[in-house]
Amino acid sequence: MKKCEYCAKEISYFDQYCGEECHAKANQYYEKCEKFEKVFSVINMLCVFGIPVGLFLFSFQREIGTAVAVISCAVLGLMILFLPFPTENMISKYKIRNAIKRTRIIGLCIIGLGLAIVGFMWFFVK
Repeated sequence: MKKCEYCAKEISYFDQYCGEECHAKANQYYEKCEKFEKVFSVINMLCVFGIPVGLFLFSFQREIGTAVAVISCAVLGLMILFLPFPTENMISKYKIRNAIKRTRIIGLCIIGLGLAIVGFMWFFVK
């Protein structure tokens, strides 16, 4: 059996979505992706490079390096939390709704990484 592209329910072979609600939500998701894809890409690139740069600067200037890494983690995590755009492979494997949930969990983990960096700085480095 084939699965709905949005919610992953089993549907007939000739349908793409299980109903109008799933079709509307999938269209809404794809429109949101088109609208924010450039902003997402730029912020994603800056933050992904900001984390290792901050950790590198940590060895020279502890406060500045920590601030850069934590801010990059926080911005990246919040962006992924509010703009969850999973990869095409995730969408094909888990369908849209489940892929969005998994992407938001990844965003929370990135925020947790930022908190772990702050904890490391506060607890171990004096």
